Amino acid sequence: MGELDKEYIAQQLKHAENGLPEEQYRVGLAYSTGDGVPMDLVTAHKWFNLAAMNGVIEARELRAEISQDMSAAEIAAAQKMAREWYLSH
Repeated sequence: MGELDKEYIAQQLKHAENGLPEEQYRVGLAYSTGDGVPMDLVTAHKWFNLAAMNGVIEARELRAEISQDMSAAEIAAAQKMAREWYLSH
C-alpha cells in the first residue's frame, strides 16, 4: 500500500468518525473487503450500521449481506460498537 493510499484511508476514517454518512459507508466497504485495511466484518458492520442510521440505503443492504457470514456474537459486538460510537458522538 502506498503513502497516498494510507493518507486517503486516514482521511476516510477521519470523516467517518466526524459522522459523515457516505464516508461511514465507504469505511464499512473498505473493512468488508479488506481494501487498504485488514478485513474485519465486525468493524464493517459497525460502520454500515451507522451509515444506515444516517440514511445510506446501500449500507443497509451490505450490512444484511455481510451479516450472513457473521455469528450472532459478532453481530452483537458490531451493534455494541455502533451504539458506543453513537452515544459518544
